[in-house]
Amino acid sequence: MYTLHYAPDNASLILRLVMLDAGLPFTTQLVDRATRQQDSSAYRALNPTGLIPTLVTPAGPISETAACLLWLSEAHPAAGFAPAPGHRDRISFLRWLFFLSNTAHADLRQIFYPDQYVGREGLNSHLAKLTSRMIRHFTLLDQAAQTHPSLFTAPCVLAYYTATLMRWPMLYPKDAQRWFKITDFPALHAMAKTLDNRPATLAAAAAEGLGPTPFTHPHHARPPEGSAV
Repeated sequence: MYTLHYAPDNASLILRLVMLDAGLPFTTQLVDRATRQQDSSAYRALNPTGLIPTLVTPAGPISETAACLLWLSEAHPAAGFAPAPGHRDRISFLRWLFFLSNTAHADLRQIFYPDQYVGREGLNSHLAKLTSRMIRHFTLLDQAAQTHPSLFTAPCVLAYYTATLMRWPMLYPKDAQRWFKITDFPALHAMAKTLDNRPATLAAAAAEGLGPTPFTHPHHARPPEGSAV
């Protein structure tokens, strides 16, 4: 049994999706962002960075999205989360998993929280550079999905990770000009349409208030508990 420390429509959504898809038993523990619960001593004892998610496993707590996904893939090899070590697609899987985590996710976070990275005088230039970078990232991911379709098909974790990163720029920051258009990336768009209809997506969307098409036509989260921001 796992415990997922989560906030609605945060990176914890990716873990919820893959565990639901595989039918893994888990419970959830809300991290209330509205009260900055991620800064509490209790949460920091589990995850010293204060970031979300944290997954409590029988072996102890683990954080960082890619680390959690890789750990789950190794703990549950039959779930199909990732190609097994030695499989011909393993190298490509690892490349794109860490590209999603270290490059795409990290750059997207700078768009959402620019004040943590640049002063007000550099804000416009910073956002222009980062949005241009993200378009290049999604272009590379679209090409990868065409070249390695099995890696971007659930239950492989790359599918849910990529789709969640695509969801967010269509919504956040709430008052920002939209720069991401999902139909510009045909392979990723087709992937997202398929994921919208998976039972795991429907269950996660109900749990976090994400609506009926969270990846192709998303709306802001209306969760039954907690806050997305």
